[in-house]
Amino acid sequence: MRSLLALLSVLIFIQGSAISQQVEDIYSNIDSCDVTVSGNVSGSHLQADLTRSGVPLSSYVLPLDAPGTLIISWNLSDPDVGAYEACASVTRSGEVLARRCYSFYHGGEVPVRFDVRDFLADSSGIHMLIYAADPAIVDIYYMLISGNRAVYVYRDRSVKIAGGRGVPTFIEWKWPVLLNAGETYTGRAKIVELPDGQTRAFMNRFVAVENARITETYEDEMGASATVLGTSRVPFRGSLRFVLSNGTELEVVEKKTPVLLDGDDESVEISWNRTLDPGIYHLKVVLLNSSGAVVDIRESVIEAEPVIRRGSNESSESKSSASAPAMAGLIAMLTIRQIIRRRGRAG
Repeated sequence: MRSLLALLSVLIFIQGSAISQQVEDIYSNIDSCDVTVSGNVSGSHLQADLTRSGVPLSSYVLPLDAPGTLIISWNLSDPDVGAYEACASVTRSGEVLARRCYSFYHGGEVPVRFDVRDFLADSSGIHMLIYAADPAIVDIYYMLISGNRAVYVYRDRSVKIAGGRGVPTFIEWKWPVLLNAGETYTGRAKIVELPDGQTRAFMNRFVAVENARITETYEDEMGASATVLGTSRVPFRGSLRFVLSNGTELEVVEKKTPVLLDGDDESVEISWNRTLDPGIYHLKVVLLNSSGAVVDIRESVIEAEPVIRRGSNESSESKSSASAPAMAGLIAMLTIRQIIRRRGRAG
């Protein structure tokens, strides 16, 4: 009896171990493939294979240390029109623990309800122009990839694509995570049409850079200011340089900007050493990044007006004019008093 229970325990353990790793999802086209795995995959490997009519065309093996989504580029040159199959397997010590395949057809005319006219992934997010002859509803998976692993995946459900009139729909998705300056990432969007499950994917690599731009400046005889807008998910740690001249360089003031992320805007103000004399001045405002490279420039003109000061005669006249009403009031009061006294004596 005990030996039977022990055997059942071993069988249950083996079965539990076998089903604890899963290939949850796989999608592929002729360019790339994304695979989502779950369960206890630590110490395992992901093997991805692309075949046509059973003939291997491309194969990759990637180590797995945690569940998640991995992306493989097939890197085929001049692929033929026809049917293909992509398969993903989770293996450990040569044993296949989980496997899933996806078949697709490459080339020829494929009826689609929407068309991605343009696609760009950069340090701020993903930007797309999607055209549809008729209105459509799709799900969009946004992926930020480092190496072969997606470090961020979000499914935006029931996205409405307007149709007709030849005007594409602009869709933008901002990364919610911080990026490391100088690191190479890949942005990927997978679009799934809900009625029939038709799927298309687009992606491109980019190098993350800090970035910002000057949106507004103000200047006068006393000083100047500039408003800076962050445009990247790499924190911008730059500075503003204000250069004042009138044929010759008169003053240069440099001041650090606050740390900015995409969508953040802050103003930086400076004052001149002294109020500018009357005349025409040229102001150049330069935005520099953390390495000192020029990011943006704004130029303007300051027309300093003469400062009007009141003279002594004007001041005396003002005092005289101000005291005249008071004097008239005093005389009136004295006159009234005199009249009252006379009446009193007469009575």
